[in-house]
Amino acid sequence: MTIINNALSGAVAAQAGLNSASQNVANLQTKGYTRQGVLLAAQAPGIGTQGAGNGVNVTSLLRFSDSYKSQQLWRSNAELGRYTQQQPYLTQLEQVMSDDKSSISYAMDNFFKALNAVGEEPTSGPLRGQVVAQAGALAESFNSIYQVTRNQQVSVQQQREATLPKFNTLTQNIASLNKQIAAAGALGTNTSGLIDERDQAIDALSQLASIEVLEQPDGSRSVSLKSGQPLVAGAVAGSLAIDTTSATPKLVVSFADARFSVDDASMGGQLGGLGDFEKNTLLPLQASIAAMASTLSTEMNAQLAQGQYTDGTPGKPLFATDAGGILSVVAGYTASDLALSADGTPGDSGNLQLLVDIKNKTVSLNGLGTVMLGDADTQLVGQLGIRSQQNLSLLNTATTIRRQAEDDWAATSGVNKDEEAINIVEFQNMYQANMKVIAVANTLFESTLAMFG
Repeated sequence: MTIINNALSGAVAAQAGLNSASQNVANLQTKGYTRQGVLLAAQAPGIGTQGAGNGVNVTSLLRFSDSYKSQQLWRSNAELGRYTQQQPYLTQLEQVMSDDKSSISYAMDNFFKALNAVGEEPTSGPLRGQVVAQAGALAESFNSIYQVTRNQQVSVQQQREATLPKFNTLTQNIASLNKQIAAAGALGTNTSGLIDERDQAIDALSQLASIEVLEQPDGSRSVSLKSGQPLVAGAVAGSLAIDTTSATPKLVVSFADARFSVDDASMGGQLGGLGDFEKNTLLPLQASIAAMASTLSTEMNAQLAQGQYTDGTPGKPLFATDAGGILSVVAGYTASDLALSADGTPGDSGNLQLLVDIKNKTVSLNGLGTVMLGDADTQLVGQLGIRSQQNLSLLNTATTIRRQAEDDWAATSGVNKDEEAINIVEFQNMYQANMKVIAVANTLFESTLAMFG
């Protein structure tokens, strides 16, 4: 009977709706789960018949997903990863370099104060000794700050190396899930769970680098870096590695039989944040510190050589620098080695005044141009503070955008328990109503049979 067939199709459709609603409720707290539903369509009556129709069909299982919102989620994650990765390094540098007692500026001021103090009594052994002592403290301050930058550079390199295996595992997982999704989809199997797992892997990958994701007709997704280098195509995955064959190590993507160089300073995500910090902040800062140390050493030693001892011989150098810019006081240097006299006369301070004026000599620094030696560290710290505050501001913005992207995604794909409760009640009522129809149809059928009994 048509009545029974119609009601039976309605009961089956209600069961499918209840199944999808129960699956959603079961995954209410599952991270990355995309809610599902059923699409119902009425079955039209056969051609040439006058019936109302042949019930209802579950035409497909729905996966409530918006590709635009997913793309926004991944882009925001890359920005968040980039600024998050840089901020701890910037904060540490800012704190160390601006410390009142350990900064280069503090040590530089004390050194030139000691030189000024000698002017009151150029032959005083204790005052001369204080100059040498402060020279040693200044060298130690330079080296301490420089060592902090070297330690950070090692840390950046270690973080990069530790991130690459995770990056490559994610690309392999995405390629594997592409293969499973394409195969399951071809058989008509519901692939929502596999797609959720792949989206989670893509989201994790987007935190490490800015990526572009393209949907393919077979359900797979192609993934590439935003600069175009391929990472995943179908079931094929690329890998990211550090090429150390050249003088300067660089990141390289290997895909199939091809290799592509990557500029890690502009690739976004955590890897891009590390590369950007190293190339645009850390290395220029190291060069500036080395330039300050070299200028101080060269100018001071040159001026001391213009001074004379009582026997008329030129003064000895006070500072020494190595190839890496590390500053030190010449071994064995004593207070009596300071050639403060311009002509060798005891008590003369003609050369001392020129030594004090070295503080006003200029030095060329990355990003700052030509500045006075005595002000160089202060300006470096100021520049670093501005960069740190800019990054912090961008980090706060990226955090807000990521949160908004998550909320937008959840509005479409997340499970709402109130909505699912309503769906459960509606499908329950639908099921009970159709069973009632079946009961009525059975009663009518039995009554008809009784008429012919």
